[in-house]
Amino acid sequence: MPKYTFTVNGESVTVDAPADLSLLWVLRDKLGIRGPKYGCGIDVCKACTSHLDGEAVNPCVVPVADAAGRTVTTIEGLADGDTLHPVQQAWIDHDVAQCGYCQPGQIMAAVALLKSNPNPTDADIDAIENVCRCGTYARIRQAIKSAAATM
Repeated sequence: MPKYTFTVNGESVTVDAPADLSLLWVLRDKLGIRGPKYGCGIDVCKACTSHLDGEAVNPCVVPVADAAGRTVTTIEGLADGDTLHPVQQAWIDHDVAQCGYCQPGQIMAAVALLKSNPNPTDADIDAIENVCRCGTYARIRQAIKSAAATM
């Protein structure tokens, strides 16, 4: 079986996996990283949103071979020690989560948005396609605007 080496949340990892195994299953099943959630497996719900070389991706549709030599960041890699990322803190401050299942993906999508657009409009925020079955979109919007103001 082929081996793939890449960086996850600041640590180099090497995994044995078929080239076409999704990065999500490598993260969850081989590396024990539980932040990215399995929702649909077809790049629709975006519960698994993570970053690959700083760009938002959905690892449910990214083959592990595509991660070789690259940097993956999941929700577990956002905080700096005990200091939460401003988006994570805004999520808490605005009491965004209800069930919480989609929140890691929502936060990762918000971080990517703010990286490319530090002053997003409501329309920019609403263009994030992550699905929240609890419907906390108004609080998500407030949290993103709050985080943008502090970053």
